[in-house]
Amino acid sequence: MVFSSTIFLFVFLPVTLLFYYLAKEEYRNGVLLMASLVFYACGEPKMVYLMLFSVVFNYCFALAIEKYRYRKLLLAASVLYNLGILFVFKYLGFSINIINILFQQNFSVWEIALPVGISFYTFQAMSYVVDVYRGTADAQHNILNLALYISLFPQLVAGPIVRYHSVAAQIQNRNLDLGSFGDGAKRFMRGFCKKVILANNLADAADFYFGNQPAGNSVLGAWIGSICFSLQIFYDFSGYSDMAIGLGKMLGFTFEENFNYPYMAGSVTDFWRRWHISLSTWFRDYVYIPLGGSKVPAHRHICNMAVVWVLTGIWHGAAFSFAAWGFFYFAALVIEKYFIKPDRSTNRIFHGTYRILVLLYVNFGWVIFRAEGLRSGIKYGLSMLGFYYKNPFYDPQAIRILREYGAFLILGLLFLAPAACWGRVAAKRIRHVAIIEKYIVPIGYLVGFLWAVSFLVLGAHNPFIYFNF
Repeated sequence: MVFSSTIFLFVFLPVTLLFYYLAKEEYRNGVLLMASLVFYACGEPKMVYLMLFSVVFNYCFALAIEKYRYRKLLLAASVLYNLGILFVFKYLGFSINIINILFQQNFSVWEIALPVGISFYTFQAMSYVVDVYRGTADAQHNILNLALYISLFPQLVAGPIVRYHSVAAQIQNRNLDLGSFGDGAKRFMRGFCKKVILANNLADAADFYFGNQPAGNSVLGAWIGSICFSLQIFYDFSGYSDMAIGLGKMLGFTFEENFNYPYMAGSVTDFWRRWHISLSTWFRDYVYIPLGGSKVPAHRHICNMAVVWVLTGIWHGAAFSFAAWGFFYFAALVIEKYFIKPDRSTNRIFHGTYRILVLLYVNFGWVIFRAEGLRSGIKYGLSMLGFYYKNPFYDPQAIRILREYGAFLILGLLFLAPAACWGRVAAKRIRHVAIIEKYIVPIGYLVGFLWAVSFLVLGAHNPFIYFNF
């Protein structure tokens, strides 16, 4: 089940909210836990047991770390268990392929279905046990409360990755009020519109070009496809995060932000402070800093960065293209930190030029990320640079795509910046700010939501990119 589906919008969510708000306070966690298990079971009926095993094992590890000796050994065992489960379901087949290539063997590759959201809930479970070991969180003695933390449906299958210490108090006690519910509903509608109106329509254009042979695309067509995918993945994932944060508010939870206008970044470092914040901070706190972070000699710092970024790449998928994508950012960050150092410059022309270069670099990175394999990604990038000289600069297909999807492309580019701030500035100039905020803005949300629902009713293309991870 996905948030952008009619069954979620008009059946699951209303029923869940009804039972949740009618229940007494002491039963609300139970209602949410049951709803979360039903939510996951609707898409992965068999894999729900795997998630429950994860809850039980991590519950036991955390209690043992809190009560008994050999805490490091217990922590190591918990990490090995979690990574082992992740390896079997996500990386075993890829590893067998590598062994076959390196040693010229012919071992059969096991076809194991990838459980939806396993990377997200496994990282949450690991962070919980590590935080108990570090003493930054107390072990949860009520296994149902821990199960709720790991399986809570708003952030279960595609994040954001929620740290236990940030919601531990809210699991025990949370305030429900109409104002928070209204803010959450607006945030959910905003994310829903991002996903259904922008990401889904931009996906059609991106899929068209990435589905072609790279050498067969015109230069303009290749750029259209890459830009559409850059916008699609942003509105797809940030839209899902908005919906998750909005749902959390409707239920009394406050989740941390996961995106902060990343395409407005002034450097590659800044981009990763703004993109998928919960993942980048997870790797920072649980991998990068324990390795020594930047407070080590330069050669070790570079090694630490390499480890983090290769892991970041393969976290997204078991493929050479994802590892290359991680290394692609590692190389940029090393050059930026040791040679360019954009944060130290005060030259406006330099910063403006560098901002454009960062956007181009990120766009080429998404080409590697999206393409069907590393070789295909490289060829697609070459087609953007006009390497295939027989290809025209533009063709009728590119003009057709611009006519059909140009409006969504323009809207996608406009909303990369904090348009809400621009709206408030404009409202102050035309007076009657209170009337606009009280009536016009809610009407805008409602119109956008109904427009998005119409796409679902018509059966529009409705994937979620990060469900694959």
